[in-house]
Amino acid sequence: MVKKYELPPLPYSYNALEPVIIEEIMRLHHTKHHQAYVTGANAALERLEKSRRGENPENIRGILRDLSFNLSGHKLHAVFWHNMSPPGKGGGRPGGRIADQIEQDFGGFELFKKQFSDAAKNVEAVGWAVLTYDQEIDSLVIYQVEKQNFMHPPNLPLLLTLDVWEHAYYLQYKNDRASYVDNWWQVVNWDDVERRFNKLKI
Repeated sequence: MVKKYELPPLPYSYNALEPVIIEEIMRLHHTKHHQAYVTGANAALERLEKSRRGENPENIRGILRDLSFNLSGHKLHAVFWHNMSPPGKGGGRPGGRIADQIEQDFGGFELFKKQFSDAAKNVEAVGWAVLTYDQEIDSLVIYQVEKQNFMHPPNLPLLLTLDVWEHAYYLQYKNDRASYVDNWWQVVNWDDVERRFNKLKI
């Protein structure tokens, strides 16, 4: 029996991030786009199961590409929602161990913020900016994800993700991705990033 992924609920209401991200975007983004990735990942798993049983044999490369795209979208969004919290609760500067690590690896929060923002603003076409931590070198690492077929570097956990697909901002910011990225810092949930980091930094 094929196990199924499920759309996780948001940790806040659809209008909780206003005025930074309006309710209409959040509702469509979660219920339509994220749901589509969950549905797509489950469909790919079902097609793989049928292929194993010899039913409707398909091109395995195509199925796995669909699984990669949709599962990546699901996993990135599952972190993205929790990486944000309402204005007044989110934003500002991080504290704790993640702040110390940012200071160590980037030379200060403002330098980190600029590099992460630049990564998000300059993703070619659509994709994500991601902050991860590599235990091998004891360092935080920023990288870009173009589109979603990436299955990010093995063993590198998602700490902070920023969606810069147009569906994440276009209804409000039109083609001004830079303003969306700049305003997004007002809702970053540093407590969530800290919890994710603390699970790794023993």
